[in-house]
Amino acid sequence: MLEQANAIREQLVAWRRDFHMHPELSFQEQRTARVVAQTLEEMGIEVQTGVGKTGVVGYLGEGAPVIGIRADMDALPIQEENDVPYASQTPGIMHACGHDAHTAMLLGVAKLLSEMPDRPAGQIRFLFQPSEEAADDENKSGAMRMIEDGALQDVDRTIALHVASDLTAGQIEIASGFTTANEDSFHITLTGTGGHGAYPHQTVDPVFILAQVLNAIQGIRARRIDPTKAGTISIGSIHAGRVSNVIPAKVEITGTMRSFDDETRENLKTELAKTLEVARALGGDFTLNISSGYPSTYNDPTVSDLIAQTAREMLGDDALPEPEAGLGAEDFSYMTREAPGAMFMLGAKYDAKNRPHHTPVFDISEEVLPTGTAMLAEVALRLLRGQA
Repeated sequence: MLEQANAIREQLVAWRRDFHMHPELSFQEQRTARVVAQTLEEMGIEVQTGVGKTGVVGYLGEGAPVIGIRADMDALPIQEENDVPYASQTPGIMHACGHDAHTAMLLGVAKLLSEMPDRPAGQIRFLFQPSEEAADDENKSGAMRMIEDGALQDVDRTIALHVASDLTAGQIEIASGFTTANEDSFHITLTGTGGHGAYPHQTVDPVFILAQVLNAIQGIRARRIDPTKAGTISIGSIHAGRVSNVIPAKVEITGTMRSFDDETRENLKTELAKTLEVARALGGDFTLNISSGYPSTYNDPTVSDLIAQTAREMLGDDALPEPEAGLGAEDFSYMTREAPGAMFMLGAKYDAKNRPHHTPVFDISEEVLPTGTAMLAEVALRLLRGQA
């Protein structure tokens, strides 16, 4: 399979560069979806468009099992700074997370499997997903919208990959169990009465309340959450007042909470609300708004083991470094909750320069496109054969 993927390397690069030069934001992937749908149709694959607003689903084969392979298509509102021939041609928007590569590799998988004369029985479902990076006005991401539109109906297993710009090109990182975190953001308003800075005794000072609240929030992880469970709570912004001699009437705080298991997720929310009661004890008040983001991604152990074994056979033991769990968020988690599966990381380090995801200098090594394509295709075939 790797030999076959290497044979279409130029096509994979061409697809990736085309998507990179024409990035589109979440739920605006009209051109990308059109190119994907047309390409799949030219391969003789049945296509459904407008899934999850701007998503595309391709259907190859019939019957069971049904294996879903997902690639996200959206870009980010970032101005690219890379001086490369395939740089973004859309001002203020770029593929700064590798979704262009994901889309190109899934098209490569479709090409390889659609041309396979002895493909195992069952169906491969190609899930080209919009809006992984953002949610719509109902706080629903592309994965949620695709699920609502039936894209995962009857799917037995799901797989996906994500390029990693900080991992050696060609390496595969795969872990079992929780691999990304539950993500919840919060907005707190602490209120007092404010007043003249020279007469603090005549005020209820929300800045003084803030100092107590910050200490209490830091104690949630240390003293209210099971120390054997992963979880964190971080403050991202604090805004209070504008004038040096005026005590403000309110303070606004925003932050994020991350966890793996759902019990810890709910405990963080509950303990945050309890902690803020200190504001009322000191004569002030508070409001708390929590916006729930993506749930944690759980890699099914049997699928993860199959991916690891496939990588060893295809690339050798040295290609599998010890995996590390992280507290980032990924909406593929919704799909794995519908159909057990796993996501692996594909090392794609471009050069010696640090090129983090979601930055203007992000880029990847295109040499890994055949590797990712071959891995997805081979794992999908093994799942069709019931090897996991």
